[in-house]
This record gives sequence, C-alpha cells and structure tokens, in this order.
Amino acid sequence: MELVSVNVGLPRLAQFQGETVRTGIFKQAVSGPVPLTRTNLQGDQQADRAAHGGVDKAVYAYPLEHYDYWQLELQQKLPDMGSFGENFTVCGMLENEICIGDTFEVGTAVVQVSQPRTPCLKLAVRLQRAELPREFLRSLRSGFYLRVLQEGHVASGDRFTLTNRDPVLITVRQMIHVYHFDRKNREAARNALENRSLAAAWRDELEKRVRTLPD
Repeated sequence: MELVSVNVGLPRLAQFQGETVRTGIFKQAVSGPVPLTRTNLQGDQQADRAAHGGVDKAVYAYPLEHYDYWQLELQQKLPDMGSFGENFTVCGMLENEICIGDTFEVGTAVVQVSQPRTPCLKLAVRLQRAELPREFLRSLRSGFYLRVLQEGHVASGDRFTLTNRDPVLITVRQMIHVYHFDRKNREAARNALENRSLAAAWRDELEKRVRTLPD
C-alpha cells in the first residue's frame, strides 16, 4: 500500500454551465515531506467548510487503480494526480478491502479511515461533466476520507502500514451500499453502527434511520 502522490490546492473560481463556482477541488501534486495536521495538509484548503474538511474529513484518498476505469468510462484523458480532488492518490487500497476504522502509519503521521466520499457538484465542475457525481456514486469507486490521529509529515512514495482495525469490520464499499442504496433497511443501519470508527455525520444519519424506520 503506497502513497503515490500528495496533492493540495487553494480555493479558486471555475466556470461550469454558465455559472462561476468557488471550489478547492483543483489539486496539484507536491513534493514532500508535507506537514499533515488534524484538519489539513499544508497548502490545502476547502472552499465550503460546512460540507468539506474537518477532523473526520481531514484528507481525501483515492485509488490510482480507478484512473484507467474513468478514462475509459468518460472517454477522456484525465489530468495528473488529484483529478478527483484527492489529497492522497494511493495504490493497493481499494474500497472492497479497506475498512472503516483501518488505522495506518504513513510517513510520520497516523491516519484512520472515517467514511466514504459522497460526490457533489464540485466533482462535475472539476471534469466538466454534469452527470459525473451520479456516475461516481453508482460505480462504488468513492475513495475514502481519513482522520488524523497523529500529526506528522507525508511524502509521495511513503508506505501505509496497517496498525489497527475496528473490531466490527465493514468495508468502505459495504458502507457506501448501506448509506446510499439500502436506505430503508433498519437492520443494515443498526449493523453498520456497530462499527465505532464511522464519521460523526454518517453516524447521525444512520442513528436517525434506526429511530424512525419500521422493523
């Protein structure tokens, strides 16, 4: 499991379907070591702090393996690493293998998988394709967010070392399915909540389902 590229970017204005959108999704690869704090990489910012960033979404990771799939699906050559707005372009860390709560040493930092990504309009802006957020979600190739348990420095070429897992294993892909595609399944929501490492916002939504959905 490898950190292929570290990508950062500051908010900027972009044109999409005749409108001007402020977004931080445009990332560029940087050489390391790069300081990683509890909420961000040095040189990186989010445009919409209400929906992006925070301790449960300090870093967004996306598998390099998906780039070939999207180039075929979109029929276009993708820009360099960071095309999906990811901070970490990773290799060997696919959604059907990585679990919520997986904890890794990388560089001198320690990070933990907190939730899958829910794509928004900014992804459409990045690749100029209005339907991409829906396609991205349906593909189950979401990537995942990381919380930072120990601040440190990271650099391209660093290896991820798995050091701990949540006692209740649920993969990133399984969590996407429960959260987005099995929304009326109270038992599935209850089972997902047994994993104690899930991001607070996702826990809140699943707890609401447990309270309100019929048995």
